Amino acid sequence: MVSLRQFRYLESLAETRHFGRAAEACAVSQPALSMQIKELEEELKLSLVERRKSGVALTEKGEEVAKRARTILASVRDLIDFAKREEGVLAGVLKLGSIPSIAPYLLPAALPEVQHRFPALALQLRETVTETLVRELVSGDLDVILIALPIDDPEVETQYLFDDIFVLATKATSKNARTRGATVDMLADERLLLLEEGHCLRDQALSYCHMMTREARESFGASSLATIVQMVTNGYGVTLLPEMAVDSEVHRGGDIRLLHFPKPEPKREIGLAWRKTSPRKAEFAQFGKLLCDVVPKPRRKGGRRR
Repeated sequence: MVSLRQFRYLESLAETRHFGRAAEACAVSQPALSMQIKELEEELKLSLVERRKSGVALTEKGEEVAKRARTILASVRDLIDFAKREEGVLAGVLKLGSIPSIAPYLLPAALPEVQHRFPALALQLRETVTETLVRELVSGDLDVILIALPIDDPEVETQYLFDDIFVLATKATSKNARTRGATVDMLADERLLLLEEGHCLRDQALSYCHMMTREARESFGASSLATIVQMVTNGYGVTLLPEMAVDSEVHRGGDIRLLHFPKPEPKREIGLAWRKTSPRKAEFAQFGKLLCDVVPKPRRKGGRRR
């Protein structure tokens, strides 16, 4: 009979693509894991794994079984959560994922408030790009994720929290800085500095600028907004900066001018996402309300930061 243990081993093998690392992650010996995978293949009468000199690959059927196994294991984790907790009580371990363009700017204000309002909550944070967060959410490795909406996954439910406006950041001595507001034309005339490929903030900026060309996608990309702001400060280009990041990244002495676009201003929608099967929806709603209460609200008037 197929067991949850076999599904866990297959899930680990699909993630690591290596029998040794999968066995280590599952805290078992490699022969034990290999035997369980073989028994699973025999029970399902399917070939799930291709053993190659270069490593391990899952067959087409193996990929599908692994995907379904992840869903089953996530549902089991949700069932355990349901049995352990009282409805609506924000307590115990909460595994939160967040994208890098949100976590450093929202969580410093949120974490003290979390401790104050929910002292029995143990928050565990994972920071990475959206694609990875969604995958780990669906697999049950994360409970809830803080991301930019929308998320297109049939197993995920989302809750909108608030809008985060984009402002144009330019060197204070540039010709752009002498204008009263930002325009899309400024982006076409300047080098646009963005986060590297894989960050949703990059795609959102390119979409607003109507620059979804190959050249734009291959343009300069940094791993952090802090690096981009330093590039702007030194005259290497301009960027679209989320308002929530302004107070943290644009410091006195930075020689940056922030310009607002005319309405409707470019923006991203910030929200939470969780598995549809999760029994903790009421808790996530409480957590979302807390985030809305503490979100940074920068001054709306553009100006030079020195």
